[in-house]
Amino acid sequence: MDRSAEGRAGTPFTLDVERGKVREFARAVRAEHPAYAEGEELVTPPTFLTTMFHCESEVPGANPWSLLNVDQKRGLHAEQEYVFHGPPPRVGVRLTCQSRIERVYEKAGRRGGTLTFAVLVTEFRDSSGKLVAEARMTGVETAENPEQR
Repeated sequence: MDRSAEGRAGTPFTLDVERGKVREFARAVRAEHPAYAEGEELVTPPTFLTTMFHCESEVPGANPWSLLNVDQKRGLHAEQEYVFHGPPPRVGVRLTCQSRIERVYEKAGRRGGTLTFAVLVTEFRDSSGKLVAEARMTGVETAENPEQR
């Protein structure tokens, strides 16, 4: 993993919170609360923000993860967290998003190899620039297996 990617940010992109998409997502994850499907101002399920990957993939340079040069044979998704700085976004909101590599660090693994972790943070801001939510994704690259060299 390339530690020099720490602190690098991707190009900003937008996520429109659309009624149909919120309802489809809620059905897909079996979120049955009426606030996700009924009424004029639908609330997004907390994990709805994951759909930002579709928007991010349409904007060149928006996802800085590739700057880490993770070996996909040794890469794992370790953790996902959502932090809300108020109520979840509602239908009709356009969020401006930007992802950055917040931190790259190492830990000794139980089997003697080094584990390299990277934390990717995506910020979601409303039209006034207020921070609405953050998605924090931690990935890990395991040490190379000496038997495979």
